[in-house]
Amino acid sequence: MRRLGLPSFLLLLAGCAGSPSAPPQADQEAKRFDRPAPDKGALYVYRSGLLGMARPIDVSLVGGSSAQLGYNTFIRVEGPPGPVEIGCKIGDKTGNGQVQVDNGQTRFVEVTMTMGLWTPGCEVAEVPPDQGQAAVRLARRVEPQ
Repeated sequence: MRRLGLPSFLLLLAGCAGSPSAPPQADQEAKRFDRPAPDKGALYVYRSGLLGMARPIDVSLVGGSSAQLGYNTFIRVEGPPGPVEIGCKIGDKTGNGQVQVDNGQTRFVEVTMTMGLWTPGCEVAEVPPDQGQAAVRLARRVEPQ
């Protein structure tokens, strides 16, 4: 660990947790932030922040995809316009949020780990597009299940 240095060690830890990485081409395509297909909306769900980075956060979209988001990872999903329920889970602690995605629109949601009195929890929050795009550009895309 001494030779690797702390930043390298932290990157290695982050790579151990979460869903499998998407192919490099899919990662790059998502970072272009193209408009969604006709009659669809796009949603990016990402995780950043160092708190609990070695432990993934389970994320699920009601009626849709799920993933384990490790540190600095994201998913992009497209679907019909309407409200999207997003849930997160760490152990037995859960959090949730809802985002309205309109036709042709792209929304960004950040999932974060929180610390409770005894155990960690998670939160879901919509963020402005510029904040979401900046975080996604620094993250790696994973495959939703």
